[in-house]
Amino acid sequence: MAATRLYLDWNATAPLHPAAREAMLRAMDIQGNPNSVHGEGRAARAAVEAARRQVARLTGAEPAHVVFTSGATEAANMVLTPEFRMGRTPLVVSHLYISAVEHPAVREGGRFARDNVSEIPVTSNGAVDLAALETMLSAHDKASGLPMVAIMLANNETGIVQPVGDAAKLVQAAGGLFVVDAVQAAGRVPLDINAIGADFLIVSSHKIGGPKGVGALVSRGEVLMPKPLIHGGGQEKGHRSGTENTLAIIGFGAAAEAAALDFDVRNAAIASLRGRLEAGMELAAPDVIIHGKDGPRVPNTSFFTLPGLKSETGQIAFDLEGVAISAGSACSSGKVGESHVLVAMGCDPKLGALRISLGPTTTETDIDRAIAAFARIAGRRKLAGAAA
Repeated sequence: MAATRLYLDWNATAPLHPAAREAMLRAMDIQGNPNSVHGEGRAARAAVEAARRQVARLTGAEPAHVVFTSGATEAANMVLTPEFRMGRTPLVVSHLYISAVEHPAVREGGRFARDNVSEIPVTSNGAVDLAALETMLSAHDKASGLPMVAIMLANNETGIVQPVGDAAKLVQAAGGLFVVDAVQAAGRVPLDINAIGADFLIVSSHKIGGPKGVGALVSRGEVLMPKPLIHGGGQEKGHRSGTENTLAIIGFGAAAEAAALDFDVRNAAIASLRGRLEAGMELAAPDVIIHGKDGPRVPNTSFFTLPGLKSETGQIAFDLEGVAISAGSACSSGKVGESHVLVAMGCDPKLGALRISLGPTTTETDIDRAIAAFARIAGRRKLAGAAA
C-alpha cells in the first residue's frame, strides 16, 4: 500500500474546509444557547443567523427561508410529506413523483405511503424523461390533492445534471410542488432556487467542506411549508424543533461562503483534471465504459465500469493502491450492490461501476497517480482473464 493516501471520494464527503475549521474553532468559545435572551444567547443567535445568510447566498434564497436540519436526509423526510400549510390553510399533496435515479433519502418516499409514490423513468444517459413526467402529471387525479415532484439537480453516482428548469415548468403547469435535491450540485453548478423554479431545495454541509450532521431545507417562500417532522420547543420558526447545532451550523455557513468563491475558475480547473483522468483511463483500458460521458455532468465526477471487474473488487483494489474511491453512493451503510442508477439507465444490473470524485485540492499529480493505479488494476484483470 502507498505510504501516502490519495482521497478521491469527494461526493461521499468533502474534507473539512480550512475556513469551516477556523470558524468552528472560534465558535467553541460561544457558550450560550441561541434561544436564550441574555448576552451569551444573543451571541450564539447572531452566529447562527450569520450562517443562515451564508447558506442563503449560496442557494439564491432569502435567509428567512433557510431551515437548518441534521442533514439532507432529515430535510428530505421533512419536505416529502402529504401535509402542507399555505399560511393557515392546510394543503393536501396526494402523490409523489420521483426520478428513478434519486438518492435513497428521496427514493424511500419520506412520509408518503408507498402506494402514493411513482418513479419517473430516465433516458439512457441518466437524464429524467420529461415526456414521461408530463404524461404522469397529466394523468394525476387533481381531485385527490396536489402532485409533488422530486428530482435531484446532480446525480450522486454519474454526476449527470438534470433538466430541472424544464421539469419545473411542467410541475408549475400542473399546479404541483417541486423539490430539488441539490446536495451534489452545491458549489459545482450555479445554484439559485428562483432561477430553477423549485419550491424547495435540499442541501448538505459535509458535501461542500462543512461538518457532518447538518444540512438545510431551503424554500422559495415562507408561506408554503410542510408539517414539521420534529416537534418540541418550536425552534427554526416552528419548522424544526430542537436546540440548533450551533457549532456545526457555523461551520456549514463558512463552507457555503467558501463554495461560492472563485466558482468558475475552481470548477474549470476540476473539469480539466477530470478530463485528464478519463483520457488516461481510456488509454490504459480502451474497453472502459464512462457512464453519462455524453451528457451534462458536474465537473468533478467520473462513474465508470471496467468490464470483468466487480465493484467491490475494484474498490478494494484501489484501496490497496492507497486510493480512496467508491462504488456509487456511500449512503447505504457501506453496502455494495447493484446500482439502481445503472439499472434505471438500462444497463446490465450485474454491471459493476466505480466512482472517482475530485475536489478543489486535487492536483495533476494526484490524477496521474490515480491513472497509474487504474492501469495496474486493469492489467491484473487482463492477466486473471488470460489465466482462466
